[in-house]
Amino acid sequence: MQKIRLSSGGEVAVRTAGDASKHALVLLHGFPSSSRTFRDVIAPLSGSVYVVAPDLPGFGASDLPPEPSFDTLSSSVEELLSHLNVGRRFLYLHDFGAPVALQLAIRAPELVEGLIVQNANAHRSGFGPQWADTLDFWAAPNAANEKAATAHMTLEGTRNQYVAGLPAEIAAQINPGGWIEDWRAMCLPGRLDLQKALLADYGRYVDRFGEVADYLAKHQPRAMLLWGRHDAFFDIAGSVVANGSSPNGGSHLRRRPFPSGDACAQGC
Repeated sequence: MQKIRLSSGGEVAVRTAGDASKHALVLLHGFPSSSRTFRDVIAPLSGSVYVVAPDLPGFGASDLPPEPSFDTLSSSVEELLSHLNVGRRFLYLHDFGAPVALQLAIRAPELVEGLIVQNANAHRSGFGPQWADTLDFWAAPNAANEKAATAHMTLEGTRNQYVAGLPAEIAAQINPGGWIEDWRAMCLPGRLDLQKALLADYGRYVDRFGEVADYLAKHQPRAMLLWGRHDAFFDIAGSVVANGSSPNGGSHLRRRPFPSGDACAQGC
């Protein structure tokens, strides 16, 4: 891992591997993790692409961003990619990585080789009943609603990012080192305040879903959609239908357009 200082003065930690002359694969992690998420796949992927896996500002080993917003995170990653001379790129987006990657794509669609979408939301149908407290907070951002919406920002809530909704026998196979490291990083000065601010800012990302839909409809980027069958946070039922079973007991999914055609499924 290396650290690169940005024009803001802060440093962004990034893991890179492979031939920098090839198209890049930019791996953008979600809440509450870091590029550590990809530690087991970076080496295998680097045989085909130039892998770039940053710790988003305020996550992992990266410094806090100058402003707590997804626009700032996107600008920081954009500057990082420029520093690394990354041109054409595949963008992998997961969870909090979605607003970052999609903003990068909207800003420079000509550089996007394709999207890899894994449990990342870009349509209001992805918000199930478990988002009620967060939706209330976005509608009325007062102290009481913020407390309810951020109740998951604890060690137990961080653990749930890994095991919530999983059958017990699968959850037992997951190394607790992941959520322990995530929670350690989240407890660093300023980190929990950042997470609360980003949760609030995610509501502004939701307000821009129409812009995302316009980008997808206009540019139709090549894309692969992957979804964990036990996802406890984003609901994919409204956007896909099962189409047979896979060998590991999951389902193959095929696209079902959203009613107005303005959905992530347009490009996925």
